[in-house]
Amino acid sequence: MTILTVIVAAIALFLFYAFKSRQIETPDYTIIKRIDNVEIRRYPRMIVAQTSLADKSFSNSGSAGFRVIANYIFGGNADGQKIAMTAPVVMNMGDSANMYFVMPKQYRKDELPAPASSDVKIMEVAEKTLAVVTFGGFANDKKINAHCQELEKVLKEQSVTMKGSFMFMGYNAPWDVVNRRNEVAIEVDWLQN
Repeated sequence: MTILTVIVAAIALFLFYAFKSRQIETPDYTIIKRIDNVEIRRYPRMIVAQTSLADKSFSNSGSAGFRVIANYIFGGNADGQKIAMTAPVVMNMGDSANMYFVMPKQYRKDELPAPASSDVKIMEVAEKTLAVVTFGGFANDKKINAHCQELEKVLKEQSVTMKGSFMFMGYNAPWDVVNRRNEVAIEVDWLQN
């Protein structure tokens, strides 16, 4: 094999895995309105596997939280059952920071196996309306904070009432290099603004 053949094969394999991640299940939502680069979305009720985080810093707590919940879906549960990965991974960045994976739509709460770790809780998240800004590339605290400020500015200009804390939503595996999708969001009161 020539070096060129190896490079072409590596690029093809890389692109295959980059585009394969797009086949991961994501929650359904309805776009209610667009304001500049902000989408107002209505999300249905969801079942999630959640863990608490040491702090609201993505850089400090993101990887640790991800590992705890990933262990649950990769078989760290009472049944040793593997559960399909979904996207996004959601990090609530409030004073009580937490991270959760949305469970596949096929499961009801009582159908999911009990977590082996007391750090993982299976919970139901009520339907809600989120204001969302999407951005690409690799996420870090600086980018997340800048997009949260951008989102807050637009919502204040439009007199939209925000509820709770900002969230970071990551859609890609750590090894994805191209076509990365990240979002920041916050729950809003939306009565046909």
